[in-house]
Amino acid sequence: MSQLAVGSDDIMAMAQGGAGAASRREGWPPLPRRPRPGRTWPLFTIRAPIPRTARWTVTVLSIAIPLVAWVALGASGVVSTTFLPSPRAVVSAGVEMARSGVLLADLWATFQRVLYGFGLAVLVSVPLGILMGTFQVGQAAFEPVIGLLRYLPASAFIPLLIIWLGLGEPSKIAILFIGTVFFNTLMTADVVRNVPRPLIDVSYTLGARRGEVLGKVIVPHSLPGIIDAIRVNAAAAWNFVVVAELVNSTAGLGYRIVRAQRFLQTDRIFAVLVVIGVAGLLIDVGLRLLRSSVGRWAA
Repeated sequence: MSQLAVGSDDIMAMAQGGAGAASRREGWPPLPRRPRPGRTWPLFTIRAPIPRTARWTVTVLSIAIPLVAWVALGASGVVSTTFLPSPRAVVSAGVEMARSGVLLADLWATFQRVLYGFGLAVLVSVPLGILMGTFQVGQAAFEPVIGLLRYLPASAFIPLLIIWLGLGEPSKIAILFIGTVFFNTLMTADVVRNVPRPLIDVSYTLGARRGEVLGKVIVPHSLPGIIDAIRVNAAAAWNFVVVAELVNSTAGLGYRIVRAQRFLQTDRIFAVLVVIGVAGLLIDVGLRLLRSSVGRWAA
């Protein structure tokens, strides 16, 4: 009986509380009436797929519109051809350099520097990033110093690298290495750190050992993201190689830009920039295809 009485009192208190809350809500202003959302254009629906035709149309327009604007601006005479050469002049300059063999030699010299400098950065940063993302001790040991060094511009090391390594190829490769290794390490560590914890726990539950979890779960799950990090930093490597080639170079796309600048050959400068853009795009497409082949399950 006492329990029943207590339960009745509780019910009465709850009822009174509910009535009091209802009386308080009576003084509240009414909720604003929002108009019914209109029909959204499919192309601007958040993360909605678009038809293949629409995708290709937008892609072509993204290239054609700036090109037409460039042609129109050059034809209008508003800007002197000394400062903004026409697309035809740029193509002619590129063809001339290609026929003479200079353009191919410069491209190969620059590509070799990117391959050595950025390749060395990948060889160092990927294992180090996996270590930092997998083990707390690795993060505690390396993340503070790497987080500090990544804010130091690679170009600021040029005087020191010249003193330490001289004016030859080692200093240029070192600039590329310093400019990319720290960012690629931290990005790799973030990718590894995002491996779902339940996936690791299930692996241990099924009897996997630490090495097996690392080699068969963590690394395969992180591989698509690691390739994405390499894609992002490959673009930075092409930026740094131009800076590196400004110092005592006899070949390379950066050297060709500086040489053309001395004689106001802006058509050659634009031609070299186009070559750099195309080369970077081809590398990006190659890394995208690699990512798709090794991580078909990844979004």
